[in-house]
Amino acid sequence: MREQVEKSLQKIRPMLQADGGDVELVDVVDGIVKLRLQGACAGCPGAQMTLKMGVERQLKQDIPEVKAVEAV
Repeated sequence: MREQVEKSLQKIRPMLQADGGDVELVDVVDGIVKLRLQGACAGCPGAQMTLKMGVERQLKQDIPEVKAVEAV
């Protein structure tokens, strides 16, 4: 599943990088994807919204086994 998540994140990365941010996959445990926001995303007030509405939505669409996404 980790490989599937990495592949899906590659679709999202260009949008995050365009705003000076990025995301790092930390772990996948029982359908919970743990990510670390980097760059401009790390301190952005809209980071939670990006994480849930952008990243989580894309991951769930690509990988039905994903239950949630958490920032670590």
